[in-house]
Amino acid sequence: MSKSARTVLKVGGPDAHHFLQGLVTNDVDRLRDGLVYAALLTPQGKYRADFFLVPDGDAILIDVATPLADDLEWALSMYKLRSKVTLERTEVAVSRGTGAPPDGAFADPRDPRMGWRGYHGQSGDAADWDALRVQAGVPETGVELTPDSFILEMAFERLNGVDFRKGCYVGQEVTARMKHKTELRKGLAQVAVDGSAPVGTEITAEGKMAGTLFTQSGGAGLAYLRFDRATGPMTAGSAKVIRQG
Repeated sequence: MSKSARTVLKVGGPDAHHFLQGLVTNDVDRLRDGLVYAALLTPQGKYRADFFLVPDGDAILIDVATPLADDLEWALSMYKLRSKVTLERTEVAVSRGTGAPPDGAFADPRDPRMGWRGYHGQSGDAADWDALRVQAGVPETGVELTPDSFILEMAFERLNGVDFRKGCYVGQEVTARMKHKTELRKGLAQVAVDGSAPVGTEITAEGKMAGTLFTQSGGAGLAYLRFDRATGPMTAGSAKVIRQG
């Protein structure tokens, strides 16, 4: 069974839907179609946690990377105030696999190449998830996605992780301004890599800082780049790097 280091929280109570709708970057109404990929931001619009919302009868499950679970649970508790919601940590195990989702599982909403996710004991497969992430341009919690990240720079619009019509949520004003009033000058990009370098290695172009190289697989990688400097050959340690697309 293919499992990852995930924790599943459960939000219940009559206000569960409305409560999350006012906090997260995506439209909770999309749960009628399956999983919803979303994030909780800081009031300044920076990344705090990304997760999947999972329909569970009248409740909503939150599938989050285990290292972020404590902070997310604390934040939700603080935002709860007088809302009629319950919040608990479950023992649900997350499985994932490639291909068509088995019964009771859900397609990953970020990209079809990311397969499916299951919460009811489905048997997954031993896919090379880093390779698939690099191919699909999907950032990973704690690797490409860090507390300094802005979600639009991390491809959340392409990955179906943000909705610009749903109304207010924490950090919405900054995110909307980045969408409508500025052109992104930095962000996640797929690169070709000749050689290898440790995750987090600085990328330079003509002696100037051009970004950071992250996950690599099969001669390709994910990098955070300054687009104005990523126009030709670059280096990351001893590796040669070229932006794709």
